[in-house]
Amino acid sequence: MKKITIIIEKTETGYSAYSMSYPVYTVGKNLDELKLNILQALNLYFDDSQKKITTDDLKITLDLPQFFQFYKVINAKALSERIGMNQSLLSQYINGNKKPSPTQTQKILKGVQQIGRELSEIGFLL
Repeated sequence: MKKITIIIEKTETGYSAYSMSYPVYTVGKNLDELKLNILQALNLYFDDSQKKITTDDLKITLDLPQFFQFYKVINAKALSERIGMNQSLLSQYINGNKKPSPTQTQKILKGVQQIGRELSEIGFLL
């Protein structure tokens, strides 16, 4: 099954999520609750076809400020150095003061994904 793209937006009371491919919408107080709600909504939508939707079937889409708010563990200063971007510029993107171009967005995304790949390959001595 092709991944289902889920668009997540920050609201005054939490978060909202929707799919552009299916008539499925939901809300949540935080991103963890929102993910559970979107899975429940999608599984209700696909109930007649007996498809079981899991988090592996989802492609979550956030804007930069939301991403860095949710993943506070990612250090913007270190990321800017790693991807060769001015720290002040990245901070303006993160704070929503400027909107990155598609090229800049891809540069940031590739840097974050590279870190994710590296982290997934790490092991600890027991």
